[in-house]
Amino acid sequence: MIHDRPTRRTILATGSAAMAAALLTGASGLLMPARAQGLAPTPSMRGGSNNYLPGAPIVERIGGGGFWMTGSVRRAGDGAPLAGVRIQIWAHTTEGHERDPHSHGATLTDANGQFRLEMPQIVPAFGQPHGHLAYDDDAFQTVFLRPVMASARDTSLTAQFVLQPA
Repeated sequence: MIHDRPTRRTILATGSAAMAAALLTGASGLLMPARAQGLAPTPSMRGGSNNYLPGAPIVERIGGGGFWMTGSVRRAGDGAPLAGVRIQIWAHTTEGHERDPHSHGATLTDANGQFRLEMPQIVPAFGQPHGHLAYDDDAFQTVFLRPVMASARDTSLTAQFVLQPA
């Protein structure tokens, strides 16, 4: 009888690491998520630190909301998600300029290294609708991002951080 998948008896009889791996991954793929090896750190973007205000408070949301800034934070090298990392966010919005303290706020990543913060709608500044994000604590090298939105009508923006230990 021909089997699509190896049996337990086959694996035990052969002691094959390849056969064991085949059983553990199954037909649908890996049971555990793969982590990237050699993942390069995110470089700071030009203009990312414009109007940065150190120490922005951790907030549940900035202003009245309606726009979502989301993303992830991973460690350079192995790509492991980083929990409890503080990400500061600011932008030129319908409620204020990016230099205004009330247009700044920070959030923490969850157990999966994901962050999400609601804020007012981002509007164009210097011709481009864009946000600013920063990692600025001591455990990793500082990174400033300035992602540009495809359209001023977009209601969300995503940014990915890959941090290099300090």
